[in-house]
Amino acid sequence: MIDLTSLKAPGWARVVADLSHAAADDKTYLEHLLRILAQVSAARQAALFAPGSADDAAAEPRLIAVWPLPVQEGAPAEGGSAVSGAAAPAPTDSLLLPSEMKSAALGALETGQARAFGLDKQNQVYDVTPSDGYLLSVPLPGGRGGGGDARASDGAPAAGAIVLAIEPRSRQAVQSTLAMAEVLCGYVHAHRARASLRRAQSSSFALDLATRLIASINSAKTFKGASIQFVNDLAKQFGVDRVAMGWVRGDATRVQAISDTEHFDRRMAMVQKIEAAMDESLDQQQPVAYPPPEGEQDVLLAHAITHAHKELAASDANLKVASLPLRVDEEIVGVVTIETTGPGRVEVQTLELLQASLDLVAPVLRVRRSDDRPLVLRAWDSTLWGCAWLVGPKHTAWKAAAALLVIAFLAVTLVHATYRVGATATLQPRVKRVVAAPFDGLVWSLPKGIEPGARVEEGAVLLELDTAELRLRLAAAEAKKLQADKQSSAAMRQGDTAGAQRYLAQAAQAEAEADQHRYYLERSRLVAPIAGTIITGDLKDRVGSSVKLGESLFEIAPLGEIIAVARVDERDISLLKGGSLGEVATKAYPGRRFGLTVERIVPLAEAKDGQNLFEVRARLDETAEWMRPGMEGLAKFDTGRQSLLYIGTRRLADTLRLWLW
Repeated sequence: MIDLTSLKAPGWARVVADLSHAAADDKTYLEHLLRILAQVSAARQAALFAPGSADDAAAEPRLIAVWPLPVQEGAPAEGGSAVSGAAAPAPTDSLLLPSEMKSAALGALETGQARAFGLDKQNQVYDVTPSDGYLLSVPLPGGRGGGGDARASDGAPAAGAIVLAIEPRSRQAVQSTLAMAEVLCGYVHAHRARASLRRAQSSSFALDLATRLIASINSAKTFKGASIQFVNDLAKQFGVDRVAMGWVRGDATRVQAISDTEHFDRRMAMVQKIEAAMDESLDQQQPVAYPPPEGEQDVLLAHAITHAHKELAASDANLKVASLPLRVDEEIVGVVTIETTGPGRVEVQTLELLQASLDLVAPVLRVRRSDDRPLVLRAWDSTLWGCAWLVGPKHTAWKAAAALLVIAFLAVTLVHATYRVGATATLQPRVKRVVAAPFDGLVWSLPKGIEPGARVEEGAVLLELDTAELRLRLAAAEAKKLQADKQSSAAMRQGDTAGAQRYLAQAAQAEAEADQHRYYLERSRLVAPIAGTIITGDLKDRVGSSVKLGESLFEIAPLGEIIAVARVDERDISLLKGGSLGEVATKAYPGRRFGLTVERIVPLAEAKDGQNLFEVRARLDETAEWMRPGMEGLAKFDTGRQSLLYIGTRRLADTLRLWLW
């Protein structure tokens, strides 16, 4: 037996620890994975490829990094070839086998499977036994935006592929190396899971912080109290020395609250330095930190102007200052400045977390400030904001007022509209018949259904009066006539001519009385003079009661023809004439308009409520089933197009003419 303990293993515990360690971003982790795969597989070179165009499945993969870079003759070795060095971005000509390695990467991206290729032929290792080495291509799982149709083993688009160029070895060794590469590439899942967890934790912490800050802000009664509560809670949450919040007014920032300080004077040098630092962040419209972070961490923060922040931090060598804007949509409404003496710089991750929380808190602070101001000031600010957008930020009120006056004068002078005369109106039937009592009498019977709203035909019985007394009087008159006729005949036989004439006169009188009673009997049954609807006359409770001669008992009108009767003021009647058009709306349905045409103007005014009103009768162009006589509304008559100035000043001008006459 031979002792082989001198052989060195790859150190799997260290490899697993390296791959399990968190990386700053995906590119850093994949370059680290590339280096480890090259080392443990003893590859001559390892290359990292990304999918090509998303529109072309067969697009050539893009080279991302190579490890190690090939050493040119006469040139020193690159840092990327060292064991501890990182994989270096390199052009395509830095590959040992450019075309073969790209083809191997494309095969892994297209199939989503790990593959091995021999270098002497374009066949897989399972088909031949090459002698010039191998190319191993392994897809990276879990990508989201890869090109083509590349799929990893889990069904998600492949994020890329790693190609290893290894020396010749046995088939079993190649299989083991390929399996080992697949296992190590599986750690990409863990890396992405850690990254997702970090993002979720960061978002959760930012949301939780914003929730606590908003709760404390809403617990205060005023905006000043909310500002003090906000800076105190923020200083407590992050454990910093001081937090100040400023609010933007015009082009400058004014300090509203400082943590652990209830009252302060803006004339203090410290407050003025804080405001200068806030203005520096406001002018650049981005966070500013001093000392600035390294360029590779955040380019914008690293190149921000920090003169005011440096001046604020000059009092203490260990003091770090950062200012972050309070944004509402695209507008910066305030700035928060943080001061701390903790070790090191203010971390970029901390600033990102704080900015995310402030973006959620800023709208609440703006609402609290707006609610804390009087309604008049809020309305004025809204008006000025809208006017500034139109006429500019300087002298906005005066310019806006002048512009409005000019626009108003031009509008009332040049704009013409239809001048409409308004008047109260009542709906009335065009034809109406009154059924009155023909004589004094008693109501004997009322047919069923005879009541207001009932429709009756012409000749329909409406009411019957009691005729018993009339019949008795008729019988008495007829008997009186008969007796007078007999007496007249007897006088003629006796030769009494004068007596005969007297009895004939009594008979004629009796006949007249009988005719009168017969007339009343014929009129005792009241019938409808026209077909229509009973609009007045509810006599259900008057059966057996007396009625007087000429007393109105019923009013009947056909509702199919309704007109509008308007009462127009004498100051407007001169503008109307026969044929004038207009519209009427009733109180029952104010949203519906009905056209009307003037038919007749009654030439006599009627005094009512201190006004002289003329009755104007107008025909409705259309009617509705719900229209009933007596409905009131408003009628407006068109009198022609006039300027708005004339419409608004006509009555005033007429009054002045009378006063000055």
